[in-house]
Formats: sequence, C-alpha cells, structure tokens
Amino acid sequence: MIQIQEPKSTWKVFHMVWVTTLPRGGDRSYNACLVLVDRYSKTPMFLPFHEDDTAMDTMIWTYHPQTYDLSERMIQTLEDMIRRFCAYGLELNDSDGFTHDWCTLIPAQELAYKTSVHSPTGQTPAILENG
Repeated sequence: MIQIQEPKSTWKVFHMVWVTTLPRGGDRSYNACLVLVDRYSKTPMFLPFHEDDTAMDTMIWTYHPQTYDLSERMIQTLEDMIRRFCAYGLELNDSDGFTHDWCTLIPAQELAYKTSVHSPTGQTPAILENG
C-alpha cells in the first residue's frame, strides 16, 4: 500500500466525494453536492450539482482506503448540517421568510464547519487555513 504524504500547506491535496439524493434545492433544483476537503486544514467546499450531471461520470476517480474515514465523516457532517439547517420536508421559505433551501445556506454551512474546533487538530479549519 502506498503511503499518502501529509501536505505542508493548504489545498495541495484534497479529497473529493459526492453526496447524492439530497432534496432539490437552489434555483436550478440541485440534488447532489460535490464535497472537497483540504487534507491539511480539513476546510470543506460544498458545490451543488445535479445527480445526472455529466461531470459525475467524466471525472477520473482514484480510491485510497487511507482517506475513506475523512470522506465518510464529511458526508455525515454535511448531511447532518443540511437536516439541521433546512429541516427536510419544509417549504423552501417559511412564513417568517427564513429559507430552508440547502443550496442557499451553503455559505453558512461552510462557515459553521470552518469555525468549529476539530479534535484531531485542536484548531478550527479557518485558523489552519488562514493562520
């Protein structure tokens, strides 16, 4: 098994994983999310997609079992954040004007994740990424 070297700075090595079968969201009714996670800082980027988008079929994928845990944790975290922020089954905008559209809330979801202390590093991804 080839050992993956730990990166020395941000966004030199990152993980990519698809999260699919999400509720429709955004003005283009996205139902999937490409999650990129920086291996150094653990900073995520959430990019909405359509599950039938050709990008899902045309990308070259390499499977590294050593990175599986980080990807799985990120999927669980993203799905949990979507459930908490968006409350599955609610109208996209409630009577008070709050949105429950996960695509609209991606910046808030990323900020919440980036500013939470992570136990492996003892730091927030924002501090590791920006210093």
